[in-house]
Amino acid sequence: MKLLQIVRDSLWKNIEISQELLDITNTREFTRIANIKQLGPTHFVYPGATHTRFAHSLGVYHIASKLIQHLQKKGASEWTTKEGILAFQIASLCHDLGHFPYTHALKELPLKDHEELTGEIVLNSSITPLIEKAGTKPFFVAAIVDKNIQTDNKEILFYRQLLSGVLDPDKLDYLNRDAFYCGVPYGIQDTEFTLAALEPDLKKGITINSKSIVAVENLLFSKYLMYRTVYWHKTVRIVTAMMKKNLFSALKNNEILPEQLYSLFDESLFQIIEKSYKNNPEIWHCGKQILDKNFYTVILEIPFNEKNPNHVKLENLEERTKLETNIATECGCKEYEILIDIPEKISFESNLWIKDENTEFSNSSTVFTPETVKSFTEKLRFIRFAFDTEILNNKTNNEIEKIKNHIEDLL
Repeated sequence: MKLLQIVRDSLWKNIEISQELLDITNTREFTRIANIKQLGPTHFVYPGATHTRFAHSLGVYHIASKLIQHLQKKGASEWTTKEGILAFQIASLCHDLGHFPYTHALKELPLKDHEELTGEIVLNSSITPLIEKAGTKPFFVAAIVDKNIQTDNKEILFYRQLLSGVLDPDKLDYLNRDAFYCGVPYGIQDTEFTLAALEPDLKKGITINSKSIVAVENLLFSKYLMYRTVYWHKTVRIVTAMMKKNLFSALKNNEILPEQLYSLFDESLFQIIEKSYKNNPEIWHCGKQILDKNFYTVILEIPFNEKNPNHVKLENLEERTKLETNIATECGCKEYEILIDIPEKISFESNLWIKDENTEFSNSSTVFTPETVKSFTEKLRFIRFAFDTEILNNKTNNEIEKIKNHIEDLL
């Protein structure tokens, strides 16, 4: 039996990890994410939210290891192998290596997703030989993380469902960790109870019995509350939208290339912004304002209505840009001094199989009906119109009211 090292963690206390896997965390590819905040600009609202993707990755590995131990005792040992389990543990450890600053906010931009980038790192970097040295195949690890990698290996497909599902190690760590560092109670999960309630299933990944439905209910409502109070806090949304607007413009004008963005961490991104602003202040205006903590001010907030075609149209980034230009012309400011933010559609996954009721969670005896779960997203989504604060300071209240009326007429 290999000697395990102990990593001290603020949330889970002692995380046991082998030296071979610890070596992976010491590579350049892995230490980069120690310089990427897990929650991006959230620390502007919750000062404690400075935890990193590095710490989160260790936490996901920790929970994944406990999860597979529980499932092994309940029958998963019939189809799992030592090599496969190790691949699952490493995939859990490495699942966020493809992240770059503000990754989740940039999904609309023409960029690779972080799972694909993680797969590329696993298959072609200094981590690759370390995975082989640890005792498993890099392809197995990459295929577990990146669903676009084709495989008919049933064991790998089983691990893929474990890593990304309703009650997965990723959610169980980030909800607990984010709540802990933000100083809010909403994301706390009864992790030990949840793990003990799970049953292995080769095709479905995991199932639970109806007596454990409360674990799913707690997670779904926790996720809703964390989005409402933390992830989609108004200030967090606006700063995120400012960065998206800046990088959209920079990519469009070849001021930065996707390949450059993929290798950045928080500080290096802001170094580029500060340097580039001197040469092209219009393109890098929003980023410089974030750097100087001059966040745009919201003047109008409208609940998103999926039955309103004018609202639906604005889910497209190009359409939002057109409307921003229209409004800028009307109010006599520059296009980069206004932004429109619409939170993306989010999924409150509820397809976990309830074994004794022989149905999915959403159709089970839970109070969280499909209509209830759908309402979570509807209650969270607002269209926000924000302006550079300096622009608003130079306008009278009547002028600002006219701008708001103009926007409302367009919608």
